[in-house]
Formats: sequence, C-alpha cells, structure tokens
Amino acid sequence: MHRIVLISTPWPLFNRPSVQLGTLKAFVKQKMPGLQVDTRHAYLSIAEVLGYNLYEEISERTWLAESLYAGLLYPDRASTISKFWKKKSSGLPLAHKQDFGKLLLKLEQSSAQILDSEAWQKNLLTGFSICLGQLTSSLYFINEIKKRAPDLKIVVGGSACAGTLGESLIRTFPGIDFLISGEGELPLVHLIKSLTISQNDSHMVPIPGLISRHGDLLDQGISQVSDLDGLPVPEYDDYFDQVKTLGQGKAFLPKIPMEISRGCWWRKKIGTDSISGCAFCNLNLQWQGYRAKTHDKTIKELEALTARYQLLSVSFMDNLLPAKGLEQLFGRIQEMEKDLRLFCEIRATTPRKVLEAMGAAGMREVQVGIESLSTSLLKKLNKGTTAIDNIEIMKNCETPGLPHLTGNLILTFPSSDEQDVKETLTNLNFILPFRPLKGIPFWLGYGSSVWQMPNAYGIKRVRNHPFYAHLFPPVVLRGLRLMIQGYQGRVRYQNRLWRPVKEKIDKWNKSYSELHKGPGCDPILSFQDGRDFMIIRERRPGNFDMTHRLKGTSRKIYLFCRTQQSISQILSQFPGFGEEKVIPFLRMMVEKHLMFNEGERYLNLAVPVKGISDRTTG
Repeated sequence: MHRIVLISTPWPLFNRPSVQLGTLKAFVKQKMPGLQVDTRHAYLSIAEVLGYNLYEEISERTWLAESLYAGLLYPDRASTISKFWKKKSSGLPLAHKQDFGKLLLKLEQSSAQILDSEAWQKNLLTGFSICLGQLTSSLYFINEIKKRAPDLKIVVGGSACAGTLGESLIRTFPGIDFLISGEGELPLVHLIKSLTISQNDSHMVPIPGLISRHGDLLDQGISQVSDLDGLPVPEYDDYFDQVKTLGQGKAFLPKIPMEISRGCWWRKKIGTDSISGCAFCNLNLQWQGYRAKTHDKTIKELEALTARYQLLSVSFMDNLLPAKGLEQLFGRIQEMEKDLRLFCEIRATTPRKVLEAMGAAGMREVQVGIESLSTSLLKKLNKGTTAIDNIEIMKNCETPGLPHLTGNLILTFPSSDEQDVKETLTNLNFILPFRPLKGIPFWLGYGSSVWQMPNAYGIKRVRNHPFYAHLFPPVVLRGLRLMIQGYQGRVRYQNRLWRPVKEKIDKWNKSYSELHKGPGCDPILSFQDGRDFMIIRERRPGNFDMTHRLKGTSRKIYLFCRTQQSISQILSQFPGFGEEKVIPFLRMMVEKHLMFNEGERYLNLAVPVKGISDRTTG
C-alpha cells in the first residue's frame, strides 16, 4: 500500500488541528481509498516541549516565529538572528527572558525526535502546508527530511505558496520537488495518482496549480473544487491521537476547526480599476471567487465533527461567513440542542438579528473587520463601511447574550492623514464603554490592492520586508518573493501621526479591564427600561456611577435609535415631536456620549443590562 504524510510545522495555534491537513486527508482518502494518508501536527509537539504560554507568545508574532527556525536553517547567522530576536521580543514576558542559543538547541532536539520517528524513505510523497509564520520551520523540516530520504518527493502548498510566492520558493530551495499554487485538493490527488504510475515527473500530465521543479514555472492558474458540498468531513484523528499522548499536566480540550465557505464575497472595486476588495487584504490569493456549503451540509458536518471528537468548541475558519441566510443557519444550529462554543469572522454590517441568532446558537466570539473608526480612512481601505456601522456592531456585541467582539484598528496606513487621526481620536471617546480594539501597525501584504497600486497610496520601492535580511542570507533572499513586503513612503511620519491613537488605546484597555474586574460585571454603559421611563447607568473607574433618566417621548426616541436612524426616519416615527425638539435632544445625548452621530444618522450607545431585548419604541 502506498503511503503519504502531510505535515504542518510550527507556528499555528497549538490548541486545534490543522484544517488544511484534515481536509486534504479526507479528500485524498475519498478519491483514493487504497492509499494510506497520515498527518503530522509537528507544532503540537513543539508546543508541548516549549510550554503552551511561551509557544503562544511566539506564534502570535510572525518575526519571532520565523527567527527561531531561521537560526537552525542558517547556523552561521545565529548571532545576527539572535540580536534580531532580542529586539523583537523586547517587552514580552516570556520570550524576552529566553536564551536564544538554548532555545534553538531545544527546538533542534525536539524537531529531531519528530523527524526520527518516521521512516521517510518508505513514503510515496510528503506534503507541507505553509501559511504565515511557517516558512522557515517548513524549510528546516524539508532539509532534514531530504537528508534522511534524498529521493523522497516533497510537495508544498498553502497561502504562502500562491502565485509568484510559490514559484520563488521552488526555484530557490532544491528540497521542494512540487508546488501547489491555489487550492490543494485536486492538484494533490492528481500528483499522487501520477507518482503511483511513475516517479519521473517529466511525463506528468499538466494540471492548473501544480508546478514541478523540472517543469514550467509560469503561472498556470489554479484548480478548485466547484461544489464544497462534495467535500468529505475533515479527518482529525491523528491530531487527537497525539493529544492523548501529552505528558502529565499538558492535557487540554482542543477546538475543532471547520469551513463553511472559501474566499471572500466582499469584492467592491477600487475606483475604476479591476482590483477589488479591502485594500490591505491578501488573504484570498489562493482562491478564485467565493463558494459556500449549503445549510444541510454545514449542519451535517458540524454534527459529525462534534460527535466524533466529543468536543463542543468549534472555530469556523472562513475568511468571511456567507452574506445571506445566516439567521436561518444559526437557527438550525440552535436546534441541534448542543451547548456549543463557536467562533467566526464577520463583517461590521452584520445585522443585530443575525448576532442574536448566533448568540442563541452558542457563538461566544466574533472577529469583526472593524479596521478603523474614521469613515474617511475606511474609504481609503475600501471597507464599504462607515464609523457608525463599526460603532453599532461594537455596541451590539457588548449586549449580554450576544457574542463578544474582537477587532483591530489599522494604524499607520500609508495614505492616512491628520483628518483620519482626528476623527479616530474623537470617535474613540464614544466607544470607551465597549470591548477594546487592538491597534496594529499596517503591514504590506504581497498581492493586496495597496501592493498592486503603490502610487495610489503614496508608497514606492516595494520589496521584501527588510526584516527578512536578518533571517536569510543575501544570496537566498534575492531569489525570494515573500508574504510581508516593505516599502518607502513617510513611514516615520505615519508612526508619529498615529502615536496619540496608540496611547489612547492603551488607556482604553486599562480602564475597561478595571471596570470588568471580578465576575458578573454589568456593561459599562447600560439601561434599565421601566416601560414609560428608563434609567441609563454609566460605570466609571474609581468613581460613583453616573445615571440619566429618560421618560415619555425622549425614552421612545432613544430606544428607536437602537439601530442607526436618520433625522428624517426619527421625525417620521414621531410626527408629534417636532424638529425643534428632536434636534436639541439628540445633540444633548451626543454631548453626553450616550448617543453617537455621523452626519444625519444617530445611534444610541447604552445596551440593555438584562441582555437581548426586542423593544424599540415602548
């Protein structure tokens, strides 16, 4: 029986199996039942050795993750890489304390144990899934496997191998025999079938997306599964078998990864150009278009995975959930009657009704594409949203019973200006009661709209990020095209410009944490409804709560603005309460930061203290 091994090296999240490996294994076994397919989650073994907290700290920072195995790949550069590690780990509680040389030795010994546990020469093929943060670790494992089994064929794929990124890898590193650009299922099965016939790839029938070291290195397009409902349920048995072997005190309950869709449906064009989508995003290089599973397929797969692995925490790995039918889908998930803990990524325009359905189904956390609190900057980012859209979903997700929100604020975007920063600082004052966002400096991703149109964003001399020069020898780096790109264009100016925002985010984190010490804390800004009056309560750090009472029509207007409403909509809803009374009331609410307005639109900011409430006008 032929056998293949699929590997995921450090540094993915250790507490869940690789969705790439699990999906590929199930698909290959479906198409080739007589083939033995094993998966190896090398990152879990490394996490066990390093300790989960240190592993997690490293895995969350790409430059730290790439530094370690670069030190093993190029031991003669260990001194240079060690200095870089020390600089990038500064301020981190665990990584900065590590002796770089001892850490390398521990990784080398642990990796050797993983490598020596396999009879590589007996495999037909070994495959690597390479995503952000996994490049140097994958290259190290490939080199070591080739030392042990020089004739073994090795194929790589994943988001770090799309297009010219992958082409540069297969040209530069002789240990890579084949490369899959784009989706992996169809090219991998084609490759395996070809190798079972002949190890000589010169006679291999071409297929879009599969590149041979000895074949054509031009872009050959990609091959995709047309109907995601035809995919088998991912198989994660190897990962869970490995979890069972963890040493004493190392056991944990993993999360199950699952796909509902692939790609991104948000494809708004940028200006008159054919380029579309969020300007900064390069997450969809390996996909063409957007595809989603039907509700029936999604429910069956969710039922199968939770039953098979006896777990209830599930992370939907989609770049973006489908635009339509989510309320119905999560209603059906609720009908499964399982106490699920779910995670997914959604757009800021996701309606409250969908969030309520998600919360009822067990959605505990949503990653929302906030990115900015400035409408002018959101236009530059091509998000298709406004500041009030972002603030509305932040408010909604502060409501008890709805999923918690995590999100980022992109700082130092190349074409951002003083007006963008001023608007951000102003709007930050209104969202201090909500869960803090994470401020992240902009980084230029290969293939993003900004990368494709640098002049439109005021940048030039786009190239591999200069930090890669600490990791790779110059002769190697010259031939590579890598995921994180560097550029010139007022970088220091942007850092200075956004410093006040970064400082304000730090204060926001501290105040929010202080007000949420201890279990069962009420929302910071909430209301209690008394049917014909309401009390708004604002909790303040180190001070007495501030309260506000609204009654009559004032209360009704406030509740009506639970979702953003225009002046004309408010006046139409309350025809007996004229503009001369409505406008002063709304302005007073905004001045007290109890409401937010953008242009002609108004949104209340207090959430019901008891959780989900459908009452809007009393």
